[in-house]
Amino acid sequence: MLAGILLLASALGIFKGFIFVAFVFVSLLLVLVVLLQEPKGGGLSGAFGGVGAETFGVQTGGVNRFTSTLAALFLGLAILYAAIREEAPAAPSDYEREELTVPAGGGDPVSDDKPEDK
Repeated sequence: MLAGILLLASALGIFKGFIFVAFVFVSLLLVLVVLLQEPKGGGLSGAFGGVGAETFGVQTGGVNRFTSTLAALFLGLAILYAAIREEAPAAPSDYEREELTVPAGGGDPVSDDKPEDK
């Protein structure tokens, strides 16, 4: 039973790693494809000597479809990774820390300040 749980935890860790690597790869590819597209104003693809037009052809329909597919894949991987990641335990808020310092008798919170004589 314990071996099955450990195997499942190990497989989930490998799956999370695969999803993360795929997410990073898709995001970098998406940035590259968007930067290489030739907009009507010239854009950044002109800085690379028109490599985007030579690589993907003169027609922009395929590039736009590829960019849309990458964007959908990016969004899907982001949602999937957010759903399977482990939540780290949250640190107590200031209000919760104050509650922790209240004495058991229900008195005032413990503080280092001494009352001033008036």
